[in-house]
Formats: sequence, C-alpha cells, structure tokens
Amino acid sequence: MNPKFFELSQEKQQKILNAGFRVFSENSYKKSPVREVAEAAGISKSLLFHYFRNKKELYLFLWEKGAEITMETLNEYHCYEPTDLFEMMERGMNAKFQIMERYPHMAAFTVKAFYEKDPEICVEIQKSYRRHFDGKAATALAALDPQDFIPGLDLQMMYREMYWASEGYLWEMLQRGGLDMAQMKRDFQELLAFWKKIYQKREETA
Repeated sequence: MNPKFFELSQEKQQKILNAGFRVFSENSYKKSPVREVAEAAGISKSLLFHYFRNKKELYLFLWEKGAEITMETLNEYHCYEPTDLFEMMERGMNAKFQIMERYPHMAAFTVKAFYEKDPEICVEIQKSYRRHFDGKAATALAALDPQDFIPGLDLQMMYREMYWASEGYLWEMLQRGGLDMAQMKRDFQELLAFWKKIYQKREETA
C-alpha cells in the first residue's frame, strides 16, 4: 500500500476504515464494490486506489488494521495485567465496546472475513487469524495461576471454549441484524458469572 495513507489526518483515515468495514461487512468479498467504499469515505475511487493498489490489498489491510486496533485498545485497558482471568475478560469486554463506538462495523467485518471462502484472500486471513489468536492466548494463559481454578482443569481448553462461545454469541447477534451494546453487556456479565461458577475454585469453608 501507499504510505501516504498514513499522512492523512486521523479523522480521514478513520472515515476510510469505517467505510471499508461497513461495505465489506454487508457483502461477500467478491460482491463488495470498491466504488461503494470510496463513496462512503467521501473520496474518489481513483484516490482510494492511490492508497491501495487493488481490492485485495485494501481488504487485507482492513483485516490487519482491525487486529492492530484491537490489540492497542486491549493494552490501553491493561487487559493482560491482572492475574484474575475474569477481571481480564471484563476489561477486554469494556475495551471492545469502546472499539465498537469508534468503528461500529469492525466486528461485523471481522466475523465476515473469518468465514470468507474466496480463494483470493481466505488462506491469508486464516493464517493471520491463527497468528493473532495464538499470540493473545499465550499472553492470557501465561498470566493465570492454576490454583485459582478447579483441580485438573485444562486451562488452554477452557480459554478456547470461552473464546468460541464469545465469537458464536457475536455471530448470533450479527445475524439478528445489529449489535445492541446494552444487551451485550448484560449477556456478557451473565456469561462471566456462569464461567466463574463452573471453573473457579471455591473457597473452603470451615
């Protein structure tokens, strides 16, 4: 891509990102017109192609930018500092809601991209996903104390189960036609309470 994109103001960059997230979240990769991205961003198609050589480059940039925004925000919320898994997850939830306010279509785009089957981009998306997921999982698991959980628990499997449940919930919400953040916060608090009940070690009573 053309590095001149990063010379744009943050406001203009965000407008282009949000336009791309929205258009690509509404259609498959093949059926998403770059012209619509340019129109939504308020620029010409030729200028968009000045920053990104082609549709594939734009799409993969959006995917990687989404991962970068997520990690930066998780770090801003100090999500990996607590050793308590559930505090870590609650901070992560708040971080992701903050992302949704700035980039309202990013979550939908990320889910859409993950399930994209177009051979032009699907292999690269899956490789990138695995790299980012493994990195986050390793960081989170390294902070946990096995003594905080029920004896014999496979912490890696527990983390994967929680992640899959969260992603499945997000997919279900998107299929309903939108993200109700107030409802999502309530549902996530219920999930956290449920996970604490089944995974957290109970204090012994005299």
